[in-house]
Amino acid sequence: MTAELVRGQNHPLRETRLEIRVSVGKPIVAGITLGDDRGKVRGTDWVAHPGSPTLPGLEVPRQAAADHRLAVDLGAVPEAVHRVNVLLALPVGVGGPASFGSLAAPFVAVTGLDGSEVASYTITDLDAESAVVALELYRRQDAWKVRAVGQGYAGGLADMLTDQGLPQAHELAGTINEAVARGLARSVAAPPPRPSDEARVRAAGQTASAPGAPGPDSAAAPQPAPAPRQPGDAGGTPGGPVNYTHPGRQTSAPPPPAPTAAPAEPGRSAQPVAGDATGWSMDERLYNQVWGMFEDLARATAAYRSAVDFADSRMDQELDKVLSDPRSRIGNTGDLAREAARTKHGELVDRAREALDRDLGQLAAESEVVEPALPLAYAGWDSPVWHAYRSPMEIPMALRLGDLHLPERPGLRIPMLVRLPLERGLWIDSGRSSGTDTLADADQLRRLAMDSAVAHAARLLAVYPAGEFTVHVIDAAGSAAGALSPLVAAGVLDDAPAAGAAGVSAVLAKLTQRVDLVQMAIRAGASDALPPDLDTAEQLLIVNDFPHGFDDRAVTQLRYLADEGPAVGVHLMLVADREDAAEYGPLLDPLWRALLRLTPVADDHLADPWVGHAWTYEPPMVPPGSRVLGQVLDQVAHVRRTGGR
Repeated sequence: MTAELVRGQNHPLRETRLEIRVSVGKPIVAGITLGDDRGKVRGTDWVAHPGSPTLPGLEVPRQAAADHRLAVDLGAVPEAVHRVNVLLALPVGVGGPASFGSLAAPFVAVTGLDGSEVASYTITDLDAESAVVALELYRRQDAWKVRAVGQGYAGGLADMLTDQGLPQAHELAGTINEAVARGLARSVAAPPPRPSDEARVRAAGQTASAPGAPGPDSAAAPQPAPAPRQPGDAGGTPGGPVNYTHPGRQTSAPPPPAPTAAPAEPGRSAQPVAGDATGWSMDERLYNQVWGMFEDLARATAAYRSAVDFADSRMDQELDKVLSDPRSRIGNTGDLAREAARTKHGELVDRAREALDRDLGQLAAESEVVEPALPLAYAGWDSPVWHAYRSPMEIPMALRLGDLHLPERPGLRIPMLVRLPLERGLWIDSGRSSGTDTLADADQLRRLAMDSAVAHAARLLAVYPAGEFTVHVIDAAGSAAGALSPLVAAGVLDDAPAAGAAGVSAVLAKLTQRVDLVQMAIRAGASDALPPDLDTAEQLLIVNDFPHGFDDRAVTQLRYLADEGPAVGVHLMLVADREDAAEYGPLLDPLWRALLRLTPVADDHLADPWVGHAWTYEPPMVPPGSRVLGQVLDQVAHVRRTGGR
């Protein structure tokens, strides 16, 4: 039976191999510190954190996420360790919440490797704290116990580590924050918060399901009012379908009636329906539905991987037991025991895979229905909607930047949608990555990166109303003339691509001045005082082959645009190989972190905000031989010339 702890309460641990699950609803940092018999952390090698995620007997997540799973083997920690502290902290300098008081109460659970919950603790009464010691696992007379701590620190990680006696507390806190910032730069930003996010955290605090096993609110069980899914129960009960009503996908107000899934016949899954999510418009319902599919796939895969990890761990334990038993050396007793352990392992993995395949199949069926129904801004370049393109009258709520998939089902692609206007710039990586092994020619990779940038820019121009989006290009060396030809030939650029040091300086000065003027007008509440010739449209600056042609002053201006521009309608898109910028040292690190890295070829570098899976990103390239890009750009240019007629 689960022990629901309150602050200061303890509970015995009968197992030494455990998993600690954390659910908050917003990306946070999770780590572990080890303490001696006086509770002191002896050095940085006694801290497991995103920059150094493994220690003997411990493994913590490598980045910030809304849900965490920490692996603990108390039997493998050093003999000098008497305390294992689970710490939570808010990411620093990334625009997130400043204190736990603005979040739902964090929920922490200690579970066995089979998912059975041993103890849980909901950390309440947090206010200005930005770091908290959630739980303490401590040794008493060769036995381990867990204690609910909930000790918060307004000074963050540095104060927490100092309080635990670590001499290098401030240095290590900086290292952790830097590692987290690098991880968040690779993450797909979560959609805007909805009331259901808080409800999901509260629901997760009530119970934690076994990996691949049904939870009390499983989608398969008929409910008068379905509750949101919890981390780990995406698999549902054996034979049960994914609930396509998506009860966790809600908005802040009651939406107009939306289509609902057709009732399922007994023994059959419900039929998916496009737009089967909440929202005031079909576009909003589809946006919420796509994000729900993304989250469902992340959690279903997490449940499967956790189940496989449990099966592996259980087999290892049983094989260790066989090897340590002298009786296993008599006859074929040992061989039979080993075969039984492997058979049980195969059964557990097969059962988990069956649940995953069922959910993946139903999500694939939903994808087949949703994809053809996506509006222009969400559709792929191969969608028929582009052949009937007309300039839109309104700015869409989101834009498709590509597709995401996981190795368990590469064919199941989830559209990667980001809200408009863009909240962060884009970095199209022209350097080597895991997806470029087959490309021997660096020039070919740079061309692909620039082609990808042009495709993104064309999509932005196409989904904004006429005159509401302006594109500038800096091509200091003039090496991207071929890739830029669709934009130049269509006449959608206000000016020719800027080249040379003078061209770089002129464009940066113009955009920097625009940011300054708009900021001053906003602060003074005098937007009508802006110069009449100021272009009030959203601005996009594409920089090819950065940092070629940039001196220190130009780099500083670019960093200023990356930090301050998005809030006033100025956005960046860098096409660059980070290794080419190595000579600048750490000067450009804040710039890279401020941008969302995308690749011109498939690469597994993006992470979700829930469980931190490494997702393979597929860029939204135009199909070979298709003329759709030129046709759309020609139509955009025509509408701009005729004033929208």
